[in-house]
This record gives sequence, C-alpha cells and structure tokens, in this order.
Amino acid sequence: MDPSPRRSKSKESLPSLGKGGERVDSTARIMRAVANLTRSWYLRCGHWLQGLPVSPLLIAAVVMLPVGVVSSALLTPTRQIWIHLWDTLLPEMLSNTFVLLLGVGVGTLLLGTGLAWLMVAYRFPGQTVLNWLLVLPMAVPTYVLGFVYMATFDFAGPVQSILRQWFGQNIWFPKIRSGGGAILVMVLVLYPYVYLLAKAGFYEQSGATFEEARVLGYSRAESFFRIALPLARPSIVAGLTLAMMEALTDFATVRFFNFPTLSDGVIRIWHGMMDLRAASELSGLLVIFVLLIILFGRSLRGRSRYYQVGGKVLGIPPVNLRGWKRWFATSTCSLVVAVAFALPVMQLFHWALIEITRTPAEAISVYLGLTFNSLLLSVLAAGFATAIAMILANGVRLSEGRVARTAAHLATMGYAIPGAVIAVGILVPLSTLDHTINDLLQSWWGITIGLIFTGSVVGLTYAYVVRFMAVAYNSVESSLEKITPNITMAARTLGASPWKLLWRIHLPLVGPGMFVGASLVFVDVMKELPITVMLRPFGYDTLAVWVWQMAAESIWAGASLPALIIVIAGLLPVILLIGAATPKRSK
Repeated sequence: MDPSPRRSKSKESLPSLGKGGERVDSTARIMRAVANLTRSWYLRCGHWLQGLPVSPLLIAAVVMLPVGVVSSALLTPTRQIWIHLWDTLLPEMLSNTFVLLLGVGVGTLLLGTGLAWLMVAYRFPGQTVLNWLLVLPMAVPTYVLGFVYMATFDFAGPVQSILRQWFGQNIWFPKIRSGGGAILVMVLVLYPYVYLLAKAGFYEQSGATFEEARVLGYSRAESFFRIALPLARPSIVAGLTLAMMEALTDFATVRFFNFPTLSDGVIRIWHGMMDLRAASELSGLLVIFVLLIILFGRSLRGRSRYYQVGGKVLGIPPVNLRGWKRWFATSTCSLVVAVAFALPVMQLFHWALIEITRTPAEAISVYLGLTFNSLLLSVLAAGFATAIAMILANGVRLSEGRVARTAAHLATMGYAIPGAVIAVGILVPLSTLDHTINDLLQSWWGITIGLIFTGSVVGLTYAYVVRFMAVAYNSVESSLEKITPNITMAARTLGASPWKLLWRIHLPLVGPGMFVGASLVFVDVMKELPITVMLRPFGYDTLAVWVWQMAAESIWAGASLPALIIVIAGLLPVILLIGAATPKRSK
C-alpha cells in the first residue's frame, strides 16, 4: 500500500474535489467570506492603513486561508471517508502519533534540560567548546539523521553485520525500524530546542536566590528541583512545545522506520488515492493535535508566576567538578555530540566521496540542477516572506491597536501548523481556482489548459510563506522595536505617508534584521519536505525531495551528497543561534 516516492500525476489532470463539486462550492464561500470580512475591517479601522500597499488584515486573511480551509473540512465530515479510515489505518496512526509525541516530549525534556543544567551549574574540561557543539544537531533534518541510522543499524547495516560475525547469527539487536528508532532519532535532533531555552532560563536566575536555598539546608539537587526548575519552567515548556510540533509535522522519518503517523497518512492518501477531500479531513485531525500541544504547554506552565526580584542578576554560581565526575560530564556531552552530529556527518562525507568518485562527470549536473531548484525556491520564499513581514510589522507599529496586533498573531500561526496541513489547505483553493479558470475557458472558447497554479512554483512559494512567516516576522519585529518612536513621530509630523516612512526610514534601519530573517527562512525552505513533496511541479526535484526518494529506495550514497549540502546550509542559523544562546553573566 506504500506509494512509491517517485509517483507522479498527470499535468493535465485535476485533483478530485468530492461529489458534485461540493468542495469547490464550500471553498468559494469561505474565500468570499474572508474577502468580505477583510474589506469590512479595512473600511472600519485604520487611518494607519491608508497609503500602505497591503493591509495587515489582508495579509493575515491570505496566510490563514489554508488553515481555515482544512478546519472547515471537520465541520462537514464525510461519513464514508471516516468509516474507511477507521477500518484501515486511522487507529494505528492515532496511537503512533500519541506514542511519538510522548516519547519525543519525554526524551527532549530529560536530555535538553539535563545538558542545560550541566552547562550552567558546573565546570568541567571542554565545557566552552561543548557548549556550542551541543547546538549543532539542529542543523541536521530528522529525515537525514533517520536514513543514516537506518543504513547503519538495520539488519543489513555494518553494525549488525559485524556483530553477527563476532558473536554468531543469533545475536540479538534492538529493532531499529520501529517506533523506538524514530523517537530516538527525533530526540537527538530536537533536544536543542529545550537545551537552548532551558539554558537561557537557568542563566537568567539570580545566584542569590540559589545561595539562600543552600543556606536554608537544601542540597544542590533539592535546590535544582525546588528553585531552579520552577523558575525555568516557562522556557523549558516553550522548547518542549516546539520540539513536539516539529515531531508532529515529520512524515519522512516515521516512513523510514515503518511507524505511520497522521502526517504520514496525509501524504499517503494524497499520493496513493489523490483524494483531496479525505486528505483535508485527515489534516483537520492534525490541527486538533496542534491545539492539544498548545493547551498541554499552557497547562505545564500552570497558573503560578515566578518573578526575579532585583535588578542585577549575578547568575547561579557554578561548581567545579572533580575526580571522575568531571570526566564523566565531558564524556556524556561528547557522546551526545558524536551520535547526534559528528558520526552521522562523517558517514555522509564517506558516502558522498564514494558517490562522487563513481559518478560520471556529466551526471554531476543532476546535483547541480537539484541545488539550483532548491536555491530558487529558497530565495523566492525568503524574499517574499521578509518583504511581507516588513509590511506587517510596519503596519502594527503605526497602528498601535489591538486589531493590527491580532492580525500579526494570525499571520504568524503557520509555523505551528504541520507542513502537510498547509499543503492540503493550499491545494484546495488553488484547485478551485484552476477549476474555475478551466470552466470559464471551456464555456467561452471550448478549451482547457489543465493545472495552472496547482503544482507550480507560485503555489510552493505561497505555502512556504505561510509556513515560515513567523520566522521572518520575529526577526523584523525585533529590529523594528529598536527604532525609537520619536523618529516615526517626527516623520509623520513632517507629512511622510506610511509608504514613504516604510521605504525611506524604517527599511534602511532594519536591514540587518531583515537579512537574518531572510537567511533563516532560506535555510528552513531548503530543509522543508512535506510541502515540497505535495506541491512541487511535475518533475521538479529539490535536494530534500531527492534525499527522500533515494533513502526510500535504500540508495544511501545517492542521498548523501544532497543531504550533506542541506546540513551545511543548516549550519547558518545554528551559527547565528550560538552567539545568542549563552547570555553573558553580570560581574
């Protein structure tokens, strides 16, 4: 039943939209309602909108359209679809999704928090270097580490082959192609989310509070659980929520490890059945899981509030480890770096060298084409996302109103939504638009031109902007907030329009922030797989898609070079994070 990753669809065929065009009608009604609502708000609120090329409310409406389309599918469920899903894969996908989120949550919580506390509260050999080396696994996509572990530890891999030679054919080895293997890989890639935020939470705490607890008779372990951990809980929960959302959106890793989840189910239904209605309704379940993760994170934070009293923060005084403990700490951190980054990257280099030496020179053009396709999509998405984020942030700054802030929150929600959900949510309106154009051409001139926007670079770019708008917006907003309001007020007093204010004053001042935001979006697009697999044009392969195709067919060397390029590109945001990961202690 597992569809081939090379499966393609005819360029002239339109996706099925359900019986009697029901999906076309409902989507058209949703789009008209969104347009009417946006126009109404535009007329009611906003002298600050005048002169701006695009309303922040319109941006929010366009960005939220895919989520609204998918959510609407749950309001009008198709009984036959759910009966079929429940009789086949749905129970297994639901249970696997719960197990995956639980395993990744517990694993990243323990590993990330433990390493963060070790770095903040103790001193041991190699700590300075290990402090930033522990962030490097973020550069490796989960599906890349997944296929490396599959090739290394599977039955036919080198590890089990050597063990059978040494200890006989009946030697027992844990089954890597399982839910446990998928959870292990995701924990090794995603723990830095918890590690970075937990470390920041520990660094921000006052050493005086910690020392007072020691004076009252608490041991260092008791002080950690009763003082340091509660104070850092908001930061830890934020990192945990991000890690669980990343695990939810992954489909390639769980496919490699034969552990189907809801995200994998959406891809299977679309590739195997080309049933957009069923994919939409199953995507609605993923939206519910996202909401559950958010509610779970808020419940973990609790209603208690912890505040740091006093201005100057001296930080928790670190303890110098002695004897075997100092080397145990160094070995533990080094082992994590080795298994999560160093050894897998070395294996990729080994495979890549083999691939380059045995591949004819003319075949290298294939990799150049893959790189060009990835670069093109990344540049387009980064440019559009950053430009729209600048317009949105500028509108919020000029308005100083609740409506604009709400629009900004809605426009940046895409980062919390799985890529498969966004892809399905965009397929529906784009397919509706294609059907409408073809129907008009058929009625006017008796011709049809097939798909126009569905399966195009335009649709892909739209999906990327929806998915990664938050990344660009946060970078732009943080830079814009550093501009004193007096500059804005002076320019408005001198008669500068919002557009001139944006172009002549704000844009030059936030250039570095825009560059950082564009760089982060650029790298995220290169690594993005679910959206690219579902929306790419026919025959348009990228580095990520090629890695997925080769790994699905166990052609490890063929997947290594594109994977290595993705990892090298992924080091860029990690380098940017390293500089901000460790706040400086006050002296």
